[in-house]
Amino acid sequence: MPDHTEIGMPYLLLVQEKSEARRARSTENGRIAMDSMLAFAEGLRSRGILIASDSLKSDASGVRVEIRDGRRSLLDGPFTESKEIVGGFFLIDCDSREQALAIACECPAAAWATIEVRQSGPCYED
Repeated sequence: MPDHTEIGMPYLLLVQEKSEARRARSTENGRIAMDSMLAFAEGLRSRGILIASDSLKSDASGVRVEIRDGRRSLLDGPFTESKEIVGGFFLIDCDSREQALAIACECPAAAWATIEVRQSGPCYED
């Protein structure tokens, strides 16, 4: 687990979009969307709150891995049972939950996707 002693409260903004919407997006519209997201990331970087960000390729190139009872299972994408896919993420350093929510509202993808805001921390605590 990363050491967050030098930063405030890390929050992950997960960009979750409808899989059929992404597949239907034209190359030109995809580039326009990507450019707006890169500008958003640069704005976060210039404000000194961006820790990391990246976009993710289609789930068609993804693989799901599970190990149950010692048996490994691999499932190649696309994952037709999924209604949404994670399109990318921003890991940001915030002073508060309210700041993280405000930044999520600034994200251009909020116009075509859902931005899930999650604070980083131990998975065994509420």
